[in-house]
Amino acid sequence: MDALPTLTTLYPSLDNLPPAARDRLKLSGMEVRLAEGDMVFDELQSCKGFPFVLEGCIRVVKPAPNGRELPLYRVASGETCILSTACLLGAHPYNARGVAESDCRILLLPTTVFESMLAEPVFRGFVFHLFAERIADLIELIDEVAFKRLDQRLAGVLLGKGSCLRVTHQQLADELGSGREIVSRLLKGFSEQRLVRLGREQIDILDPAGLRTLASAIRS
Repeated sequence: MDALPTLTTLYPSLDNLPPAARDRLKLSGMEVRLAEGDMVFDELQSCKGFPFVLEGCIRVVKPAPNGRELPLYRVASGETCILSTACLLGAHPYNARGVAESDCRILLLPTTVFESMLAEPVFRGFVFHLFAERIADLIELIDEVAFKRLDQRLAGVLLGKGSCLRVTHQQLADELGSGREIVSRLLKGFSEQRLVRLGREQIDILDPAGLRTLASAIRS
């Protein structure tokens, strides 16, 4: 299947490439399909190319020796992976892990083609613009981890997902890079404060304003 129309729809700036460069993308890109849970890349693995996500979502995490994972970011369709870009530009292996969060369809641009495409001003601008956006996201994550308590971060995660969350304590712990026991204890405290009501794999938001106040509280 020709992935180029989908590619330029999701990444519209690529439509401004010269015709020869667009043809190079069309002929060189390799379509890869992944099932939910598949490993996209792992630590110390070399980068095989520049991935364009056409469908699905990839979750990028930093594993810890104790088995926990710190979520770094997600790459949805129309987005790019900053680690893949950094690995290609610096010729370094991955220092994190990417896992397909859902069934995915990816167009992989081989390393040699990626390097030659950087000579195109439109492509180079596209790569560095998205690279800058991802750096900003990671700085925000660092700010969250360094300057916010876990209860504040948990309150922030609960907000914006509707009044009823179908989620387990373990899933929330994974998203926060924490332990299930700690998250369960914090949720119990939220329940005692009437901020939420806890059920089996379900959390009902009772006081969103209270959660927002907690999430935005200045750390003392």
